[in-house]
Amino acid sequence: MAETKKSTKKADLVDLVVAGMQEKKAQNITIIDLRKLKEAIADYFIICSANSDTQVGSIHDSIDEVVFKNEKMHAWRTEGEKQKEWIIVDYGDVVAHIFRKDKRPFYDLEDLWGDGVITKIENLD
Repeated sequence: MAETKKSTKKADLVDLVVAGMQEKKAQNITIIDLRKLKEAIADYFIICSANSDTQVGSIHDSIDEVVFKNEKMHAWRTEGEKQKEWIIVDYGDVVAHIFRKDKRPFYDLEDLWGDGVITKIENLD
């Protein structure tokens, strides 16, 4: 029973991260479910693109605000805040990747973790 509750919490966290991204008009949001991969470092990656350094920072702030407002939790670790080309927001089993759109193809996480279950979220206009 505890496992079901834990899984639901992860799914809720994924939804909150996506909502935070959408709040600041992130583009090309992709969820990669990594739970069936032995080598995975998280259960979910949520990846998005931003048009500028400013938007990368705004999306990061929005994710933090939405998650804290709803779950009263902060990220375990955040990397890339100064450069704002790729910010990683690590909630343990759920990791958000916010890319400036010109940097995303270079790292190509969707291909690297392509054995996971990939779900693309429709852009909001």
